[in-house]
Parts: sequence; structure tokens; C-alpha cells
Amino acid sequence: MQTVETPKVYCIAEPKLNTEVVLEYLHEVGGEQWFNRIFTQPDYEIPAAEGLVEFMGRLCYKSWVPGLNANVTKVREDRDDYLLNILRSGHGSVLAHAWFNFVIHDGSRVFTAEMNRHAVGTAISEQSLRYVRLNNLRFWNPSGLHEDTVDEGEKLIAAFEEFYERATEREFSDDMEFAQKKIITSKLRRWAPLGLATEEGWSGNIRAIRHVIEMRTAAHAEEEIRIIADQIAKIMQEKCPLLFGDYIQGPAVNGSVPVWETNYRKV
Repeated sequence: MQTVETPKVYCIAEPKLNTEVVLEYLHEVGGEQWFNRIFTQPDYEIPAAEGLVEFMGRLCYKSWVPGLNANVTKVREDRDDYLLNILRSGHGSVLAHAWFNFVIHDGSRVFTAEMNRHAVGTAISEQSLRYVRLNNLRFWNPSGLHEDTVDEGEKLIAAFEEFYERATEREFSDDMEFAQKKIITSKLRRWAPLGLATEEGWSGNIRAIRHVIEMRTAAHAEEEIRIIADQIAKIMQEKCPLLFGDYIQGPAVNGSVPVWETNYRKV
């Protein structure tokens, strides 16, 4: 058994705008002025996700410039105010266009059982224990337990590892077909403890990510998922400061993780 210091989150992909095609479209509808204001300023780079969200929001109301939509006599030109107004007004549908992709390393099956419930606006690829043998168990020990409880728990894991090693020696052979290996691997995982660390690919759009942060850093959420949601929140605040800058970290509870709070919940 290897003790995991803390589960880790890696952001491996994020949105990218095809600005040439964006400009081609805006030329058709008369929105070049917005493009020039946003994308052609010297030394002025905006996160692609924020640019995409603003694009979709302005598309909804044809609010590229005043007068393009006869009902619109003025538009918000300040990006900070425009994106904040999306949060204030609850116009969350435009947030769903921008997706971020994460790898969650060493989160347990306890964690994934909860995280995978967030199915709306997310995509999930969890490491399969039908195919992957449990040759080296990794565990994160939760805080707040008696030292003897942790010691006894680690002994249980060590006993399982010994059982698993003996079982694999009995059940597998060098000339076995892959399909049969999969069957046996799947059967042997049934004795595995729920707290073993695993790997998960987890993707979400901005609307869903905000919901997860609000739900899973809450004071009554389970400690491990709070640790992971806290990392996601910090990554997103760095990646999209205007769309996550409304969050304020409250006091640390249930371990050392703060609650992430906002006035614009469930956008």
C-alpha cells in the first residue's frame, strides 16, 4: 500500500477560439466592431472561454453594436461588466458552451461515486477495474480519525493486497487470452476496498463546473471531494477570472478546505 498525500487535479485542455471564422461570421451580420474592440487591441489577450461566452451572449440579443438590433439602443462595452451581468441575470445557458477537461489523480472510488452523479454538463471516463489489475493499491487517509483506527485500516488493506497477490498467482497464466484475463480481473475487484485511489477523466462546461464548486466545497460535503473541488475552483479562477471571480473563499471547515461562496448561485 502507498499512502497518497492528497488527490491532485490537472487541467489538460480548455477552449480555443477560431478567430478567423468568428470574424467571417461577424462580417456577415455586422458585428466586426465588437471583434475589433475585443481581439485587436495590442497586448490584450482574453481567455478563449470568456470570449466564447461573450460571443454566445451577444449572439442571443444581436448586441454586437447599438442599433444592429432595433430594440437595442446601447450595449455594454466593458467586458468585466458584461460577463458579470451574465452571472447577475442568471443567463447560464451561454456558460454551457465552454468546456474544460481535467484528470483527477488518486481520487478514491468513494469520491467518484459522488462526483459521477453530476452527469448534466459533464463527461466522465473512469479507470476500469475490469481491465486494470490492482497490483499496487494507493490510499488517501481522511483526517480526524483515531490513530489506532488508521493503523487497523491499513492492516486490512495490507491483508487484501496479500490475498490479491495469491489470487492472481492462482487464477492467471502466461498463455491466457486477454478476454479471460478481463473476466478474472473483474471478479477479483469485488473484494477491493472502496477507498482505493483511481484515475478519472472529468470534463465540464462552465455552468456545470460552477455548480460542482458550490455543491462540493459546501461545509457538509465529504472531505475528499471538497479537496478536489477546491483545486478545480482555484484552476478555474485562474483560467477565467471574470467568470469565477465572484467566488469568495469562506472559512475552512471539515478539514482545511474553505467554502467557496457567491451571490450568483445556480447561474
